[in-house]
Amino acid sequence: MTSITYAGFWRRLAALFIDSSLLGTLFLILNYGLDYFSIEKIEQSPWQLFLVNDLLAALIIILYWIRCAATPGKLLFNCEIVQVTTYTAITPLQALLRYLGYFISAIPLGLGFLWILRDTRKQGWHDKMARTVVILRDESQIPLSQLMKEAQ
Repeated sequence: MTSITYAGFWRRLAALFIDSSLLGTLFLILNYGLDYFSIEKIEQSPWQLFLVNDLLAALIIILYWIRCAATPGKLLFNCEIVQVTTYTAITPLQALLRYLGYFISAIPLGLGFLWILRDTRKQGWHDKMARTVVILRDESQIPLSQLMKEAQ
């Protein structure tokens, strides 16, 4: 890559909205299924809710970051999560740190996410913790041979 463009706050916020909508719909179906519309409600234990809502969400998001370098929302906006120094794919440990960093970014009134607005590389606190950055994937800057290899 010759020129790096960092994904800004509003693009990332829109991607988060899309990802939250997709995950919310999935969890609504998994938690309630067709029983959501029935008169009798099925009681779920707190452990079932934790497994479905929290652990499954973490697993889905982390796997998307590792396999696709982005979540569906970020893919829609041509964003890619890469290592801050080499601009290559992130490691599973970085993905886990980045996910845990979301909570740290959110706790003080979302200041860790708002940090993206003022940072030169548009990094939130979770990005800084995991040593990642979100860039715009400009396919015009990728060699044709690499694009052909990715298409196979």
